[in-house]
Amino acid sequence: MVPMKSFTLSVWQYKLFRVATRCGLLAEACLALLLLPILRGMSIFQLLGIQFEASVRYHVCLGTAMILFATLHGGGTLLIWGIKHSIGDEMWKWQKTGRIYLAGEITLLTGLVIWITSLPQIRRKRFEIFYYTHHLYIVFLIFFLFHAGDRHFYMVFPGVFLFCLDKILRMIQSRPETYVLSARIFPSRVIELTLPKDPRLKYTPTSVIFLKIPMISSFQWHPFSITSSSNVDQHTMSILIKAEGWWTSTLFNMLHSNSDAEAGEMRFFQVATEGPYGPLSMDFLRYDSLLLVAGGIGVTPFLSILQEIDSTRSNKNVLPLKIQLVYTIKDSQGICLLDPVLQHVFNAEQRYLQLKVFVTREHQSSRSLREVLNEVSEIQNIQFVNKGPCYAIYGLENLRWMSAFLFVASVVFLAFLIISNHVFIKTDKKSSEPKTATSLVDILLICSFALALISSTLVATMWRWKRLREEIPSFSEKESKAMKSIEANKGFDQHEIHYGARPNFKDIFSQFANESKGSNVGVFVCGPETMKESVATTCQLPSKAFQNEGQDYKPFFSFHSLNFTL
Repeated sequence: MVPMKSFTLSVWQYKLFRVATRCGLLAEACLALLLLPILRGMSIFQLLGIQFEASVRYHVCLGTAMILFATLHGGGTLLIWGIKHSIGDEMWKWQKTGRIYLAGEITLLTGLVIWITSLPQIRRKRFEIFYYTHHLYIVFLIFFLFHAGDRHFYMVFPGVFLFCLDKILRMIQSRPETYVLSARIFPSRVIELTLPKDPRLKYTPTSVIFLKIPMISSFQWHPFSITSSSNVDQHTMSILIKAEGWWTSTLFNMLHSNSDAEAGEMRFFQVATEGPYGPLSMDFLRYDSLLLVAGGIGVTPFLSILQEIDSTRSNKNVLPLKIQLVYTIKDSQGICLLDPVLQHVFNAEQRYLQLKVFVTREHQSSRSLREVLNEVSEIQNIQFVNKGPCYAIYGLENLRWMSAFLFVASVVFLAFLIISNHVFIKTDKKSSEPKTATSLVDILLICSFALALISSTLVATMWRWKRLREEIPSFSEKESKAMKSIEANKGFDQHEIHYGARPNFKDIFSQFANESKGSNVGVFVCGPETMKESVATTCQLPSKAFQNEGQDYKPFFSFHSLNFTL
């Protein structure tokens, strides 16, 4: 490399300037991939078998890398300007052609605000701040276009275009709003909501659904694991919500304060839904045995798995042949969360499921597991008064329809872009260079993009309402879940409850390997990160660690991590 004469830079200054420029290109590459992992309806990650919760981690990693490279890009450029004593002149420039420095500075500041407010310390405690500042991505993308120019923007355009179309589809799907059919309040500040579902809607276990309650917030969407099975509950869908943050605590207080009014009935309230989103295949069915490890509210994904397996047990050759659920809770009241699956899996006929409960904060209790489970009768039931029919959850559109929607939107965008370029952009015939300012070209790109989105939205909305009128996926009947106590039976003694202790995973794995006779075991974990790390470490132990003397089989454990929240 040689010194840059136009800036009168020395060799090391020129090298620093080029490194800053390359960091800007790396940030651009990260931005090109940034929005792809968080596509919900059009996600390619579902085709690859990657759960949405895992794909969000890719989004976080790409966002962090983009901010790092963008900061190095901006910091290196400002350092060069400072060395040449021209920082005051350069940073406020809005050039007619070429890079617009002021737009780049606004882009960097906006990106830093989005990244800082998305840190776990803020996102977990002040979700509203994270949610609203994250919508500054619109400002970020617009000023990035002005800074980088249309040619560089085309590199990130596919991800932006797919994200906007996916956003439009989700907005259309969330209309019309539906109603909560019933709710149940558990002793451990957990509530279960039952929503109407179209019988044709099928989803896999561990799927999540996004919920918005306008009575609490008109903008906030929150994901929750679905605890029901579409093969068992044809007309309803259930989710469990633990009251921890402001949004969930508001919902809990709203239901709890009115639970005793009018003999357990209260006026209905509207909810909007997106999804469900989940894996296309059920990997847990390919294992000979399953070892499910849950902590607290982390049991929610396993409730749908257990119901799904129970619905297929009519075939004796179906896998898995043996299941063990290790459930760790702070107090015995938390065991009530297993109530949705009690009538399906805890009966005298089944022998394939074993439950081990560890209550960590209670000591020397004389209550048996049967006595604790019988206390589920303390759950408060609320039926909502809904005089008219409501729309059932219809789910996502099929892949063929979304492909056609994407094709039409792309054609409309290209048509608007070609027409606007021919009308507004003038080219010098001698040099074949445009005479138009760079910012005008960027504005034409934004206008073409906006017109394509508006046109696509109108077409998708008309198609959606046409299907709603013709197929009428409505729901007007109320269904309530009857509470049943656990009767004494011979098969109930196989389940265990331990007080004042935490699970020893090495002993649990060894015992389960002995019972399953060295079969291919799938280990699924959902709970605190420390629990996941402990189970993952145990899975990495050699097979000899789980073998007893005289046994020649080699158990094989496959580790899978599930999330009940994002």
